[in-house]
Amino acid sequence: MAQTMRAKAIRVKVAGPVIDVVGTGGDGRNTFNISTAAALVVAGAGLKVAKHGNRAASSGCGAADVLEALGVKIELTAEQVQRCIAEVGMGFMFAPAFHPAMKYAGPPRREIGIRTVFNILGPLTNPARAGNYLLGVADGSLVEKMALVLQSLGCNHALVVHGEDGLDEISLSGETRVCELKDGGINNYSLSPKDFGLPRASLDSLKGGTAAENATLLRSILSGTPGPQRDVVLMNAAAALLAGDKAKTVRQGMALAKEALDNGQALSRLEQLIKLSQSFA
Repeated sequence: MAQTMRAKAIRVKVAGPVIDVVGTGGDGRNTFNISTAAALVVAGAGLKVAKHGNRAASSGCGAADVLEALGVKIELTAEQVQRCIAEVGMGFMFAPAFHPAMKYAGPPRREIGIRTVFNILGPLTNPARAGNYLLGVADGSLVEKMALVLQSLGCNHALVVHGEDGLDEISLSGETRVCELKDGGINNYSLSPKDFGLPRASLDSLKGGTAAENATLLRSILSGTPGPQRDVVLMNAAAALLAGDKAKTVRQGMALAKEALDNGQALSRLEQLIKLSQSFA
């Protein structure tokens, strides 16, 4: 089914390596938009990001919701997204605009309000056919299965992750299960905050709110505000830089992610994305 949806999607053509930083959603933890913030840090570190996402279906605020609240125009054509990726280093593909056959699924998904098959299919059907992934899953039983699907889709390097606290992200509160797909092989292991040189923090410290509240929080993180929110974004950006072959270890990924935050490149990518996306008629 993922192959069929990919084949029918409106294609976004990207030159060179590109990563998607994405989660299945539906973990019920109501955290802020960690993967969206991490994607901007990854772009700031010089790795192209083709982020595929939607509005919230089973949570309070999806990637599309927070980006729109930040001022990004989300309903773009394939050519416009291609320009964003080429010129800014990050583009957002609003799922309903790139999967015309699925446009009627959105309202029923929101009405149901729980995880559906679309939570699983969405991350696997990137219209840019990203060769690299940091993919978070809310269901621990899907970790290796999703890695195998990415393998069958021709993915080059991916980390599929599931926090022991139920997060579809790399967790700051405990261990994270990882299934790494690289060079056709699959390796299972776990990561903890100490592997990134960070202290643990409670899940409550990562709670999100409305799209407007999350947008304010993301700006604060990208502007350098310290704390657990910054730490969890750095962890996920570091892992994405590993999955994107920009870093050889998560510690090296951490150094690159910190640099992208501290030198203002991550925030600059957001400002550039807002400006360019709004320039399209």
